[in-house]
Amino acid sequence: MNTAHQRPELLSRLALVVTSLLALGVVAWPLLASAGNFSSQSAVVVSLVVMPALIVVLSLVLDSSLRNTTVLALVGVLAALAAAARVVSTGAGGFELVFVVVILAGRALGARLGFVVGILAIALSSLVWGGFGPWSAFQMLAVGWVGAGAGLLPHRGLVVPPARRWREVAMLAGYGVIASYAFGLVMNLWFWPIALGPDTTLSLVDGGGLADNTVRWLVYSLGSSTLTWDTVRALTTAVTLSLVGRPVLVALRRVYDRSATPKSI
Repeated sequence: MNTAHQRPELLSRLALVVTSLLALGVVAWPLLASAGNFSSQSAVVVSLVVMPALIVVLSLVLDSSLRNTTVLALVGVLAALAAAARVVSTGAGGFELVFVVVILAGRALGARLGFVVGILAIALSSLVWGGFGPWSAFQMLAVGWVGAGAGLLPHRGLVVPPARRWREVAMLAGYGVIASYAFGLVMNLWFWPIALGPDTTLSLVDGGGLADNTVRWLVYSLGSSTLTWDTVRALTTAVTLSLVGRPVLVALRRVYDRSATPKSI
């Protein structure tokens, strides 16, 4: 084994995991405020400053995954396609195809490259659409996690023999449903206190207790996105993956396998 090559790879994976856990803590700042560890005002400021910095750190950590020119080109094309899909479907009541591209990328290229495709897709589409704002870093992270999650799903027994690849596509369709709802919950978690302010029955209560504020967050999510945008996103993602998943995965794997870079998690 080439230990000299494995060491940077392991360090990159470890840094990705650690940084992602830190980012998850930033996203969950309302729950920290619930425990009385921070005031909501200070937590909002910290989250808006720290999250972009974490995105930069993650991008630097993942740089080693993009040193092969073939992989770099493939990631760029997939990110552009995902960005275009997001721009075209923006404002269509939850109908979004960006998750389809990101999930297939993560599945075919691995978790780290799937994460990169997700981050770049949101960054590119935000530049084109003019939709950059305080929420952009959180969207980049959440969609990156969607791509990474697809790469971490089980592989053994799902893609061999080729005649049974429908099992893999069915798994990805189910994952697309779960990821669509999870994305809505994550985005609502950091944004819910800002959207409602302090004076409603569902507002965040500083020091109000984890259970009470968790219920407020879930009820807010249910009414604002779960039953509408997230459900439409889940259905369109699952149906589209079912229709195009097999041929797209075959094509992506054929291109990726020709590169000199070994698959990463």
